Amino acid sequence: MGNCMDSSARVDTSQSSQNTSGLGRIANWVLSSFCGQSKFTNTTSRSSAPSTLTVPSFSEKSSSSLPTPRSEGEILASPNLKPFTFSELKNATRNFRPDSLLGEGGFGYVFKGWIDEQTLAATKPGSGMVIAVKKLKPEGFQGHKEWLTEVNYLGQLHHPNLVKLVGYCSEGENRLLVYEFMPKGSLENHLFRRGPQPLSWEIRIKVAVGAARGLFFLHESEVIYRDFKASNILLDSEFNAKLSDFGLAKAGPTGDRTHVSTQVMGTHGYAAPEYVATGRLSAKSDVYSFGVVLLELLSGRRAVDKSKIGIEQNLVDWAKPYLGDKRKLFRIMDSKLEGQYPQKGAYFAANLALHCISSESKSRPLMSEVLTALDQLKDPKNLSKHSHSDHKTISYSLRKSPMRSHPSPRNLTPGGGASPLLSNRRSPRVR
Repeated sequence: MGNCMDSSARVDTSQSSQNTSGLGRIANWVLSSFCGQSKFTNTTSRSSAPSTLTVPSFSEKSSSSLPTPRSEGEILASPNLKPFTFSELKNATRNFRPDSLLGEGGFGYVFKGWIDEQTLAATKPGSGMVIAVKKLKPEGFQGHKEWLTEVNYLGQLHHPNLVKLVGYCSEGENRLLVYEFMPKGSLENHLFRRGPQPLSWEIRIKVAVGAARGLFFLHESEVIYRDFKASNILLDSEFNAKLSDFGLAKAGPTGDRTHVSTQVMGTHGYAAPEYVATGRLSAKSDVYSFGVVLLELLSGRRAVDKSKIGIEQNLVDWAKPYLGDKRKLFRIMDSKLEGQYPQKGAYFAANLALHCISSESKSRPLMSEVLTALDQLKDPKNLSKHSHSDHKTISYSLRKSPMRSHPSPRNLTPGGGASPLLSNRRSPRVR
């Protein structure tokens, strides 16, 4: 499910100890963006102006702490998940017929199926509840580890912006996962593949907000996602975004620790530079990945595109010089938008992306700050309200989630390492 970008590398990012300065930066660049005096071009300001931040609270959070560590038996005994037999899933997918195939990735194949909404038993195609069944390729221990990691986290964490795991199958060498079906597919398909109607500006912001809420929830639950990218953002019939594929998720640091050290796993182009270089991982690594996806939403370009020439192959390197310049920003905007986007909103989003992809992890905002900033974009009135030159102070208040006091989940399998995987295998995880 993941690729090893550097088998010997190690990573680190700062956490809530940077709260105050981060809040000041967000307030500062929000104000400067609206007032037409952005201080951010190719570098990131480090203003420490005091401010507070209001973030939404979510009642859907898991009501209990995530126990740690947990054995495989304890993970599979989750009362929230149905253990399916292989025969049941064969019937639900019509024996995994080719015409039931939804897609293929590093993990394996994904098939469409149907089950009864009450009993969860297999039903005839077209009746009952539609599901997506992911069938693991038999590639040994690494695949099983990631399969078990996904069962562990999605068996405990529940939120409107996380894909729902219905159940699993562990029978012999067969490893399968059963999810709710997401009719609009992945964000990747809508942004980069021919055929689908181009996403409007409003839908792109809606997707960004939904994905940010899911990532914020994970961080509040002290979980680092580690593989945030367009192909892992799934869309329901109303284009509500839900995060999927938790095979690389990892428990965040506890106590005074600012990071966890781990073998580098993830996707080229999305992984934070300090994570790739050192193997030290924190929530700020996810923030960098979010910034890359936000750039993809703005530009309609992939994080890495080998069909381009020179610097244009890497989206971050190519786009950075334009993000803080109002006069040049149009050069990176997706041509499929045909100019149908608010200039102030685009510049606001570009500034947010610029902060998220800062090469210095300490300069990146927290996901709570990102989410608050994105909420401004949903209502154009918020932008015009702050567009005057009276330099009003923007203040926020930060609420600490009750999830912060809960212990974080620990490594699921002995050793905590990961076997090296090919970086260019046929998988949406590698681009």
